[in-house]
Amino acid sequence: MGSRGSKLALWQAEYVKQVLTLAVPDLRVEIQVIKTTGDKILDVALSKIGDKGLFTKEIEKKLLDGTIDIAVHSMKDLPSQIEAGLGIGAVLPRENPQDVLISKFNQKLKDLPIGAVIGTSSLRRKAQIKHYRPDIKIVELRGNVETRIRKMQEEEMDGIVLAYAGVKRLGYESLISECLSYDLLMPAVGQGAIAVENRVGDLDVLEIVKKINHEPTRVQVEAERSFLARLEGGCQVPVAAIADLKGQELRIQGLVASLDGQKLISMEMIGKPSQAAELGRNLGQSLLDAGAGFILDEIKHTGAS
Repeated sequence: MGSRGSKLALWQAEYVKQVLTLAVPDLRVEIQVIKTTGDKILDVALSKIGDKGLFTKEIEKKLLDGTIDIAVHSMKDLPSQIEAGLGIGAVLPRENPQDVLISKFNQKLKDLPIGAVIGTSSLRRKAQIKHYRPDIKIVELRGNVETRIRKMQEEEMDGIVLAYAGVKRLGYESLISECLSYDLLMPAVGQGAIAVENRVGDLDVLEIVKKINHEPTRVQVEAERSFLARLEGGCQVPVAAIADLKGQELRIQGLVASLDGQKLISMEMIGKPSQAAELGRNLGQSLLDAGAGFILDEIKHTGAS
């Protein structure tokens, strides 16, 4: 099993290993740590590197050349179009997809002082925060969860925004000041879900991996990823989506925002689980028809993505 080497990535890899060995008791699983481009370049904003697959490409290469049998990723790191010859064999049950605010004095986003400083490396978060609170100053913040928390304390930031899933998985839940509603901050496509990737033709491995697939999460993520693919966006553009499955009703919300947050287009659609991919594509097209394409073109021309 290939994985990145951060604490969160290794937590995810160990979790998948545990679930796999419960499903197939005589299975032996070894975790191989693989450094990705995103792990090596730490002094440049992700949006400036301008490369899809920053946290997956090197792992996928090892998967394609047979060095590893499966790869474990945060679903939100996987580009909407993955490498030829590879597929997502399983999606594990999703953690709460929300973003959270960790603030120095345990304040909510609305209560932070005028001109407060928030750290995040995400253009999606930046755009939505600026839409809600134009006065807030956003500073570039990269690194793993524990590094970001430490930097907030050392560098006089008023707060940082992180994914709830990572904060919970690493045991920092007690630091959360606010779980941010989707109306305030819509999450990244696939946020909170773990993907297991494998070679398409490796049927023996696929048979094992399929045993740990969680179909409701897979349906939600399929709708969100189809939405992203229609917009041709990676994780370095202000695009957000969240799908929710209740019985036979699949609801997906999506948005596109300008970098300064002044323009924000948001819509939702409802359909059946069997229409997940179509629903995501249609929502993406509706946003494009409503002007999202112009926003994304503007961002491309500024060189931010």
